[in-house]
Amino acid sequence: MIRIGSRGSQLALWQANYIADKLRTAGHEVAIEIIRTTGDALQQVPFAKVGTKGMFTKEIEEALLENRIDLAVHSLKDLPTELAPEFTIAAIPERVDPRDAFVSIKHASFESLPQGAKIGTSSARRQAQLRHQRNDLEFVEFRGNVDTRLRKLEESQVEAIILAAAGLERLGRTEHLRECFSPLIVCPSAGQGALAVETRANDHATIEAIHFLDDAPTRYAVTAERAALGALGGGCQVPIGVFCAPTKNAYTITAAVAAPNGAQVTRVVLENQTTANPEELGKEVAKRLLEQGALSLLEIATQ
Repeated sequence: MIRIGSRGSQLALWQANYIADKLRTAGHEVAIEIIRTTGDALQQVPFAKVGTKGMFTKEIEEALLENRIDLAVHSLKDLPTELAPEFTIAAIPERVDPRDAFVSIKHASFESLPQGAKIGTSSARRQAQLRHQRNDLEFVEFRGNVDTRLRKLEESQVEAIILAAAGLERLGRTEHLRECFSPLIVCPSAGQGALAVETRANDHATIEAIHFLDDAPTRYAVTAERAALGALGGGCQVPIGVFCAPTKNAYTITAAVAAPNGAQVTRVVLENQTTANPEELGKEVAKRLLEQGALSLLEIATQ
């Protein structure tokens, strides 16, 4: 029996069941335990007021330590860049679309929004990069699961919302998805679109059982992204985007740091990189950003 710990949201359960189905197909017996996290309990509180470090993972990792579950399935972007030594990311399955999506009922594209339109998103990263494109828009704090945010959109609380394309695709809720942003316009969060299967670092039996789930190109890409984020000292509420994608026999990594008001964006693109060490690639793109003045933008964002 392999026991999976998961948050109770519709998307989290989709992710847990996706991994469970893979394990059952491989011959394992699987059970899913729902665990309520701090982030779930504080749905109505803005991210900026509660902080985000471990808010969606703390209680799940406690269950791992207490041997109540054997593995946890996370959206990788929710995991801190450094795990406690008791834990490891034992598998990272193949990633789906990492981009941010423009979702609207009335408007066909971001550029077609009327002046002063309200956009729903709680992400400082998304807000800052989109403000750089359109400083006339009003950004509204939007939390809750995918269905909740789509309902608010349908109630015309806002003209559009910005969500991860991956979540919409996994839940089959793409009916109002109008476009996905190029990473050169809105650079995604490190790890966006990827799942992380976390285990106890010393649980060799479980690690061996799930090894087949690991996708090497995805692991390389997200390891580079997380290394860049760690080198910049950022979490998911600092306006940093990092996206690494495989090209033919190489990788291209794009990273951006934005001023919270969108007035300035520092962006670096390293194409066709062939280093065998993804952490070195991530640190290199972070170094290039800092050389171009990203530190001052990060200091503004964390004040």
